[in-house]
Amino acid sequence: MAPVLDLANLPDADVVALAQQGREPAYRELLRRYERPVFSLIFRMVRDRETAEDLAQETFIKVLNHIDRYRPEFKLSSWLFKIANNVAIDYLRKRTVETISIDGSPHAATRAEIEATSFDVESRGESALEEVESRELGSAIERAIARLRPEYRSCIMLRHVEGRSYEEIAAMLDLPLGTVKTYIHRARKELRDALEHLRT
Repeated sequence: MAPVLDLANLPDADVVALAQQGREPAYRELLRRYERPVFSLIFRMVRDRETAEDLAQETFIKVLNHIDRYRPEFKLSSWLFKIANNVAIDYLRKRTVETISIDGSPHAATRAEIEATSFDVESRGESALEEVESRELGSAIERAIARLRPEYRSCIMLRHVEGRSYEEIAAMLDLPLGTVKTYIHRARKELRDALEHLRT
């Protein structure tokens, strides 16, 4: 009788190799390792828990169906996030959803994290009228971001909502660093243009 493998202690590449042989426990181990981060990435883009759960499930079905295409010279997380990002972008192309809040990341646990991931739309110490204007500007920012190309939106959200570095975004989305910088630059320009009429 073959010894039972301790999958939890195997590196990703070894678990994938077993999954490629059709070993169902190996696939379940990959799901255990990456279900939460994949869901988190998708949720940040679609802002709806039920939709994110459906899209995460769709992602892992694609992973299972294409596990033979994975090449071990790439990080498994990058490959998975690339698939998840494409699934989310396909969904967003078909539907416009609210994607961002000016009040910072929903995952921010401390005041510092909230401040680091929120959009600074007004100076501090504002009056009640200025606060209302600030909120109106915030809504305009949300609408402008919702109109961005999904590729730009995912990059700008990871940068400004999650506070990720360019290098982290490139790794998460499996994009060249230069492409990430270009997407963010273009997204910022589109946002500036979209909000130009509010600068009075």
